[in-house]
Amino acid sequence: MAKTSAQRQSEYRARRNDGDGDRRINTWVTSGTDFALDRLAKRHGATRRQILEQLICNADDAILQSLEPDTPEWNTYLKRYAVTMTEKKDRR
Repeated sequence: MAKTSAQRQSEYRARRNDGDGDRRINTWVTSGTDFALDRLAKRHGATRRQILEQLICNADDAILQSLEPDTPEWNTYLKRYAVTMTEKKDRR
């Protein structure tokens, strides 16, 4: 039996969301935020995805640099997603 478009799309997303590869982020933002993202992307000659990734990684890096390793605050921040320094460098 042939698969529906929804079934094919679901399988595609499952393959893309496997392991440490790409992850889908689906959220609503205000129109002002959407326009700002477009402006940033155009100004920097980048994609919306690249701008979002850079903003998120920069904010995460700032927090990680402000925390002392192996402290309760460090462990609390990283409790679900352990990040090594090598992994941090690889994502840039």
